[in-house]
Amino acid sequence: MTLGLDHGRLKRLDQYFARYVDDGELAGWQLAITRHGEVAHLAACGHRDREAGLPVADDTVWRIFSMTKPIASVAAMTLWEEGAFELTDPVSRWIPSFADVRVYDRGSVNDFVAVPAVEPVRVWHLLSHTSGITAPFLNTTVVDALYRRAGFGLGQPGPSSLASLCDDIAGLPLLFQPGTAWGYGSSTDVLGRLIEIWSGQPLDVAIAERVTRPLGMDDTAFYADETRAGRLAALYVPGVETGQAVRADELGDRARHAPRVLSAAGGLVSTLPDYVRFTQMLRGQGELDGVRILSPRTVRLMTANHLSGDLATLSTGGFTQAFLDGVGFGLGFAVVMDPVKSHTITSPGEYYWGGAASTVFWVDPVEDLTVVFMTQLLPIRNGILVPGEAFPLRSKLRQLVYSSIVD
Repeated sequence: MTLGLDHGRLKRLDQYFARYVDDGELAGWQLAITRHGEVAHLAACGHRDREAGLPVADDTVWRIFSMTKPIASVAAMTLWEEGAFELTDPVSRWIPSFADVRVYDRGSVNDFVAVPAVEPVRVWHLLSHTSGITAPFLNTTVVDALYRRAGFGLGQPGPSSLASLCDDIAGLPLLFQPGTAWGYGSSTDVLGRLIEIWSGQPLDVAIAERVTRPLGMDDTAFYADETRAGRLAALYVPGVETGQAVRADELGDRARHAPRVLSAAGGLVSTLPDYVRFTQMLRGQGELDGVRILSPRTVRLMTANHLSGDLATLSTGGFTQAFLDGVGFGLGFAVVMDPVKSHTITSPGEYYWGGAASTVFWVDPVEDLTVVFMTQLLPIRNGILVPGEAFPLRSKLRQLVYSSIVD
């Protein structure tokens, strides 16, 4: 037994996930579990590039997609601690195009009615996904169809700058009145533009100076440059007929090139050791190895539920990285309020998020536990992201991790 985790049960966890590799459903994966600030379990299986025969290694670089959001949210809150903004400030104070946003009311893509927003989009709405801003990949509403028609769809070129992206978003109708519901989407991209304005720096510089560099996250960046390209994992999607992982080079190769628009919502690549350091900073209430990123009170504010209920009540549906029942949302993190309602084994107050390629992390303050899981399976079916449909990786990971805790 190590740090209260049973070795035999951890072996059972490794064996379970190894079957995904043996069956060809995942090319490879990597896992880190810490407890009481110490590494309790490290495991890896399979290949970072199956076709090239390259195994998963300690320094494998993974596309973390939406696990970028918590990092960007932390960067934003470092600026909040400096007095750059109030959480209740209207976004239009810095991005004027948000001054007259409208909200979808009814109708079709070609003939819809939008009404004025009753409440302005505020900064906390962006951090909590209650802004009404949606995303093109949801494929559930007229509004996300309007996003696709405006050029925001998967594989479309999109805008030429983060500033123009925000203006384009402001020109599209919101899915709901700000603050009245929860909807996953591009809110964090708008937050990324605000980080640029507040800091006076490009987003990559601001995040590096405020989060990744102080934490020693040296391999976390907005693309895999020449120092990381050889370690970048290949990206895979489930085969339509077999369900086995199929290489997706067209999508995957984008991570090898500097993007036109830096996405705070999903643009970073990282390594397992890097992201473990991020979770340890959060576990340490904003501090790691003598370096303080945030105050403890700010971390507690971010990881408290800022919604009026749980996501099962407030979510508008579609793609998300969160469970719904018994789960709320803070400022950049999903927050477990009632594990029984979520029908999972965890603790009240656990906070977490995942990435589109099936990555996930969580921090459990009650058990003093952190978990980071990396792989590269993007669940696309007919061009639509369908997280959790391919395999129940995250729910099974929770079952097996918590079943390994015996003290």
